[in-house]
Amino acid sequence: MPTTMAHHGPPAVLALHLLLQIHLVVMLCSLLLPSSAVALTGNNTAAAATVARQFPCLRDQETALLRLKRSFTATTDSIRAFRSWKVGTNCCGWAGVHCGDADGRVTSLDLGSWGLESAGLDPALFDLTSLRYLNLGWNNFNLAELPSTGFERLTNLTSLNLPNTNFSGQVPLNIGRLTNLVSLDLSVSIEIIELADENRYMVDFPDNIGELAVTNFTSLVANLGNLRELNLGYVDLSQSNDWCDALSMYARNLRVLRLPFCNIYGPICGTLSALRSLSVIDLWYNSLTGQVPDFFANYSLLSVLQLSYNDLEGWVSPEIFEHKKLVTIDLHRNPKISGSLPNISADSCLQNLLVGHTNFSGTIPSSIGKMRSLKRLGLDAPGFSGNLPSSIGELKSLNTLKVSGLNLVGPIPSWITNLTSLEVLKFSKCGLYGPIPSSIGHLIKLKTYAFIQCEASGGIPQHIFNMTQLEELALGSNNFTGTVELNSLWRLPNLSLLDLSNNKIIVLEGQENSSMVSFPDINFLKLASCSIIKFPTILKHLNDCIGLDLSNNQMHGSIPRWLWENWSTDPSFGPHGGLFFLDFSHNNFTSVGYETFLPIYARILDLSFNMFEGPIPLPQYTGAEVLDYSSNMFSSMPHNFSTQLGDTYVFKASQNNLSGNIPTSFCMVYEFLDLSYNTFNGSVPSCLMEDANPLRVLNLKRNQLDGELPDTINENCTLELLDISSNRIEGQLPKSLVACKRLEVLAIANNKITGSFPCWMSTLPRLQVLILKHNNFFGLVIPSSAKDRITCGFPSLRILDLSYNNFSGTLNKEWLSKLMGMIVKVSNETLVMEYYAYQDEVYQLSTELTWKGLDQQFDKTWRTLGFLDVSNNAFQGSIPADIGGLVLLDELNMSHNSFTGPIPSQLGHLAHLESLDLSSNELSGEIPWELASLDSLTTLNLSNNKLVGSIPESPHFLTFSNSSFLGNEDLCGPPLSKLCKSNVVPSKKKKYLDFILFLFVGTRFGVGFAVAIVVAWRIPVRK
Repeated sequence: MPTTMAHHGPPAVLALHLLLQIHLVVMLCSLLLPSSAVALTGNNTAAAATVARQFPCLRDQETALLRLKRSFTATTDSIRAFRSWKVGTNCCGWAGVHCGDADGRVTSLDLGSWGLESAGLDPALFDLTSLRYLNLGWNNFNLAELPSTGFERLTNLTSLNLPNTNFSGQVPLNIGRLTNLVSLDLSVSIEIIELADENRYMVDFPDNIGELAVTNFTSLVANLGNLRELNLGYVDLSQSNDWCDALSMYARNLRVLRLPFCNIYGPICGTLSALRSLSVIDLWYNSLTGQVPDFFANYSLLSVLQLSYNDLEGWVSPEIFEHKKLVTIDLHRNPKISGSLPNISADSCLQNLLVGHTNFSGTIPSSIGKMRSLKRLGLDAPGFSGNLPSSIGELKSLNTLKVSGLNLVGPIPSWITNLTSLEVLKFSKCGLYGPIPSSIGHLIKLKTYAFIQCEASGGIPQHIFNMTQLEELALGSNNFTGTVELNSLWRLPNLSLLDLSNNKIIVLEGQENSSMVSFPDINFLKLASCSIIKFPTILKHLNDCIGLDLSNNQMHGSIPRWLWENWSTDPSFGPHGGLFFLDFSHNNFTSVGYETFLPIYARILDLSFNMFEGPIPLPQYTGAEVLDYSSNMFSSMPHNFSTQLGDTYVFKASQNNLSGNIPTSFCMVYEFLDLSYNTFNGSVPSCLMEDANPLRVLNLKRNQLDGELPDTINENCTLELLDISSNRIEGQLPKSLVACKRLEVLAIANNKITGSFPCWMSTLPRLQVLILKHNNFFGLVIPSSAKDRITCGFPSLRILDLSYNNFSGTLNKEWLSKLMGMIVKVSNETLVMEYYAYQDEVYQLSTELTWKGLDQQFDKTWRTLGFLDVSNNAFQGSIPADIGGLVLLDELNMSHNSFTGPIPSQLGHLAHLESLDLSSNELSGEIPWELASLDSLTTLNLSNNKLVGSIPESPHFLTFSNSSFLGNEDLCGPPLSKLCKSNVVPSKKKKYLDFILFLFVGTRFGVGFAVAIVVAWRIPVRK
């Protein structure tokens, strides 16, 4: 037996046999353990040390390792880390080194988290050709590029871990030649800090971080058939549109997919359904669109589904929430996705269920209270309604509870006290009312205490002042009353966020407490609408404040210079680098104290709705992401300010006195640029439209711009809203606008633009608002050829304004039938046309329309609004009956044309219609009775036509004045003073006809007699 042979064998044989067994055990563990635990680190086991002594490393291996060591900068960390790396000693026993094949060759190198620094990766690494495991993560390579050659020599490599190494540039495609690779990690760890207030969050990037990029994803993964784990977090994949299909085709064994912060966009491809072994799908913080695929529910091994911070839309299948193995479902901050929560089984494995900041709705099922493994529950979607299940109070392991629901009913629940593990409690945008239960003060672990935009009332709860562990206290936008002294809140030593905004309270500084040695390290202070008259001097003591909101108060004069000088004069200031936000909007300030550049680093600066004059003050340091200077009296921009806009996503300066040419520096802005209501002149800078600019909203309305629009817009156009109304733009619409496939709004009213109707724009699938009024367009709206008519459908259009042009010809019924946005209601959309940018900045579409006969400004534009205005043109022919199929219309204006024939009775199908204007045409015949059934109709103008007969008598029509019917000589009846000559009341007409039909059918008189009676009856009516 083997044991007997081992007993009697020579000692050397016994030792060799023992070593081989140890080696087999080590190899077996390396196959079974996850990649993060495969390699032996500095604390090598005794068995490994024995192997190392028995099989010393080869000289070339030692030489390569020593060269690699010398490539790192000598620091305290590196000296400590490389203490065992000494010339002449066995390198297989060095810290982080493992030789696993009993041949003296290095198979594992783990230098992870050693705090090393280097100017680049030394090629000596690639002499370790037997490497199977390589970990250089959490060391700093100072923005060096990964070597373009060398990785292909590591043919045995199964695990390549380079997370948080600060490399930059292109990912070498020769990594794709490592056919044995099982795990690839090139990620950067990025944290998002969600603040207790409703809208803001912080993206915490590492300092001076480099970014890798992949431009040909297919080439990278085509030979990686063994790949099981892929983590490319923060690797730029914006040029790799093939990422999804490539993984589906070549990485069939993939189990873990992590691509957060990768700039990927577009829908998740259907071919991803082929990766049935996926257990982790992590695609958060990208620009993904389209629906959450239903096939995710069919992944039997799926445990983590992380899709937050995207632009996904549509209905989420409830089957996903019923998945038996899912531990995490995170869909939050996808404002366009909808869904409802099903009854979830008690044996669910869910620990994290997050659907906040979405369009989820319906009731919250009481079965949630049976999911005892839940730790984080995010139900902060304002569409939830009904009662908040008390069963949630049974979730003893819950540490995070976030709830919203404008239609949630009932008082603020007392069962919250049962959640003794709770650390984060947040109620927002909810209908819950009443005082906050004092028993919440017994939750000793609570760090975040937030009631925001609910109906909470009474005084500020006194138990708060005893909750010394609190870090975030947010009570904004409720009905709290009374007076609050700021000094009383400084008793909370750990407080980092305080929000008392938008209540009915008065905030006073209070008397200074001389016994107070220190103030809490307040990072965020929000005191909007707190009746503050004088700038709080207590802010001098808050040296760590990185977010301040004093908007909607009554402060005036100059913002104190000490604010700018004491706070964030250096980008490295504060725990997260510089000021996060400063909001002084809606006050009466007249000066910022500086002429041009403010000596601060701020990500968000809002000075809107004040009385500032002179040049716009920009933060001196780069990094400003959101800048709002709207509604002031600023008159100029600083010279050479492009550097300050290098990181700006949103720039708003509407309603000021800015003049001159639009500086090309504005082309640096990433997403929203609003310069409307100024006096800029000259042409639109070509770089704003034609470059590969990521602008989504461009609003230049009401300036004095002239010239033609650039016609070189490229295929990377990301515009969703373009408004150049009320300028002096000439020429034709640039046909290169067809590249803007995301365009939803095009408003060019009140210019001098010419040309025929832009049928070619019908290829824009999302176009919902097209405003062409007051221009010089001409000709037919509908192409003459049948082929062209087919291609002129606008399937998403809801607002179409062609008024005050020179369009002619007839309106074609085939074209009208293609306006599906006015026919079929689209569900699961946001009610208001709004656009979200970085930091959840919201831009709402503001439109000018002729509404019910008056020119009106709509500060909000509802997606449900149906509007068709073809007035003041030269249209002729009859009004197509098919216009009655546009059942979602709220306004129909066809006035001041040359339409003839009768008013179609089918207009009576427009049940939503509020305003109908058919005036100043050549319409004839009687007013259809069906119009009297339009209960929503509040404005009617049929004047100046050739209508005849009686005005329908209905209570609804009696509400219209006689001006609605003037200019029709043969029209009679109320509200006109002209009486109808016939004594027959029109409302009885149908009864007379019924009576004659009764004679005809019931008594069986001859046909000739019956017809004679009818003719005789109608003659007097026609006179």
